[in-house]
Amino acid sequence: MPRTEPTDLVERGRRVLALEAAAIHRVAERLSPAFAAAVQLLAAAKGRLIVSGVGKSGLIARKIAATFTSTGTPASFLHPVDSLHGDLGLVGRDDVALLLSKSGASDELFGLVGQLKRLGVPIIALTGYPDSVLARQCDVALDASVAEEACPETLAPTTSTTAALALGDALAVTLLEVKGFRREDFAALHPGGTLGRNLLLRVADVMLDRDVPTLSPERPMRECVVLLAEKRGTVAVVDGAGSLVGVVTAGDLTRLMERTDQFLDIPVGDVMTRTPKTTTPDVLAGAAVQVMEQHGIMALPVLDGGRRVVGMVHLHDLMKAGAA
Repeated sequence: MPRTEPTDLVERGRRVLALEAAAIHRVAERLSPAFAAAVQLLAAAKGRLIVSGVGKSGLIARKIAATFTSTGTPASFLHPVDSLHGDLGLVGRDDVALLLSKSGASDELFGLVGQLKRLGVPIIALTGYPDSVLARQCDVALDASVAEEACPETLAPTTSTTAALALGDALAVTLLEVKGFRREDFAALHPGGTLGRNLLLRVADVMLDRDVPTLSPERPMRECVVLLAEKRGTVAVVDGAGSLVGVVTAGDLTRLMERTDQFLDIPVGDVMTRTPKTTTPDVLAGAAVQVMEQHGIMALPVLDGGRRVVGMVHLHDLMKAGAA
């Protein structure tokens, strides 16, 4: 009877993960110009991507199709058997096909291959046997071979399906970069839920744009202390044209009080930080959060194109809006 002590079970799990990680590493090392040719075929296609496979490869094919669709390349899964019973109408002459098969010898795929060739559809094979019959019949063959399955006695595809999935992700991500697919494009395809809202949220949607706390550099710190207390700890210092010249934060006030008790008459310009971090209204809210977290600050002055202060955005408000 197999050992079932917790330490032994953990080691068994680690073995599986190590085998699958090593397999992906070897697939990466073997990546060849065929990968570039596959990406170029995908980028040049005017139609959609047709992804197909049988059994476990079919399940991986479905996920790959979903990844391509969500990253700007319309893709559909087509079961190879159903394709010969009416579903071939899904395929257009401007499409490109990606066929998955560990063995490269799945009989169910060869009927679909023949029909795709009849339509003149370019075919990419993703297979564990790059010299297989399937690979030789396709325009491009990608090597997803693995040394061994993680499952004992190779009872179930494990390492091989992980390698195929990773290679499919590599194709999709490389293609989205070639196409210049942006965060905004991703958000447009995911309008529902938190993800879509966060990717579309801009600083302008969250910032304080009325009664923004500002002072001129010559004003005394006693006025700044009041604004810091009333306006959440950050005051923008502006010149006569409303352009930013610095900021004073609650932290600046604390450090000033540690140096002297006689600070109320000190000009704000002597205390301010002269090169503060800032943002603009059109910046993604998530990017503003990243700046704040990176520099340990709680608010950013929001500037227009002429460096005039048009608002203040606070980390707390960004968090409430779901940008952090």
